[in-house]
Amino acid sequence: MAHPTHAARTASHADPRLELVLRVIALTGLALVLLLPAGRGSTELLGWTPLWLGVLPTVAWWSLHRFRLPSWPAPVRAAMEVPVRRRRPGAQARRRRPMLAQMSRAA
Repeated sequence: MAHPTHAARTASHADPRLELVLRVIALTGLALVLLLPAGRGSTELLGWTPLWLGVLPTVAWWSLHRFRLPSWPAPVRAAMEVPVRRRRPGAQARRRRPMLAQMSRAA
């Protein structure tokens, strides 16, 4: 049995119509939050308005794509990686014997 490739596993199987609707709702909500002062407020009925207008539609759009993170270009990815510290060559140093054990052997 052939294993699916990475591209096949991460391909979006979302309905394009649903993606378009969620994208329009998310971008419209974000525009309302940015442009209208009432969009940045809070109501007793709904609660915090930016959550309902911007965050939740954007998370729904993201969940449609199975919570995949955006892929970064290779130069940016290489710059963000932390260099790996290498160990010094050679064997590990032996432990010293306790002073008490050395004195008992000498006697």
